[in-house]
Amino acid sequence: MKTTVLITGGTGFLGRKLARNIRNEYNVVLGARNNKQNSIARDVTRCVVMPMDVTNIESIRDVCIEIRPQIIIHAAATKFVDLAERFPMECIDVNVIGSENVARVAMETGVEIVIGISTDKAAPPIRNTYGLSKALMERLFSASDGKTPTKLSCVRYGNVAWSTGSVLPIWKKMHDETGVIQSTGPEMRRFFFNVDEAAALVKTAMDNIDDIHGKVLSREMKAAQIQDLLTVWTKHKGGRWERAEGRPGERDDEFLIGDIELPYTREIKYGGIRHYIISFNKKVSSPIETILSSANAERMTETEMLELVSNVVE
Repeated sequence: MKTTVLITGGTGFLGRKLARNIRNEYNVVLGARNNKQNSIARDVTRCVVMPMDVTNIESIRDVCIEIRPQIIIHAAATKFVDLAERFPMECIDVNVIGSENVARVAMETGVEIVIGISTDKAAPPIRNTYGLSKALMERLFSASDGKTPTKLSCVRYGNVAWSTGSVLPIWKKMHDETGVIQSTGPEMRRFFFNVDEAAALVKTAMDNIDDIHGKVLSREMKAAQIQDLLTVWTKHKGGRWERAEGRPGERDDEFLIGDIELPYTREIKYGGIRHYIISFNKKVSSPIETILSSANAERMTETEMLELVSNVVE
């Protein structure tokens, strides 16, 4: 019998991709409160979709009692920086209280593994409410690990190309409608990787849970300056770009590993790829020596940037 995996926020961009990537190996159930997306996700993923709201602990409990998952991938989130600044209560309800609810029910019902989806915005120095909410989720899962047999961990992402509401689909909509792309930060640098790499990081965490439970897993990623992406876009697709007014909560660079995390972070290779394991409050014997930021990361080549902006993922 296949292991049952529950994906919270399962009808979203990442949840759907994760489901498609692991459905042959696992019995995948998608939980989400967005009823409009449920039928779409069911058609796209061929997985069971169940109504679930992570802000309501009884909703999570009902689903877990119904399907008895062995693994939960916690992807449900309010994830937009500007929205979190304008509506911090919603952000905290979903990202902090929702994560607390998932952890409580998982430990109460005997779920074996919980993997939380985090972000580079959770790495210090934290600049916005969204990053702070995800940092709290990381700490919550890490501190809860070991209290019961349930193993909890998080994976820390960069920007997933073409995810819903992210910069690339916004640019595409502007370009299609007016031929002009507006950017709030051409000088900014960001980590980028595609949705298959994002799904692979979750799978790596699941497969190596004995290494990473109670910790946060990230991996080496390349970065690009926004102006360079815009230049590649307009060079190959036409149109032009212009600067727009900045948004609250933004910063020039993102961090995968912040300065204060260095003594607690070690390097490990999975599948030949350099990964990083952050052990909160427990120093490691061979820590990494340099922060990992979009300023000092390896830059994407023009070919890689063109592939990134051209391979539209719906």
